[in-house]
Amino acid sequence: MSRKGNCLDNSPVESFFNLLKRECLNRVKITSFQQFQNIIDQYIHWYNNIRISVNKKGMTPNEYIRYHSNL
Repeated sequence: MSRKGNCLDNSPVESFFNLLKRECLNRVKITSFQQFQNIIDQYIHWYNNIRISVNKKGMTPNEYIRYHSNL
């Protein structure tokens, strides 16, 4: 994240955290820090490897990166 007042650099990070809260954290009652860590680890794995995105042509983020690095 960038310095204060530079919102363009922060928007992808803020968008990710918004998705994290909406798709994951708001659906579960967290009772311990260990449970929180496990939920975050599982979500990041799901987000990068399983969750497809319309703006990435129906690919996961990892597939999209691999596809564009081979061009």
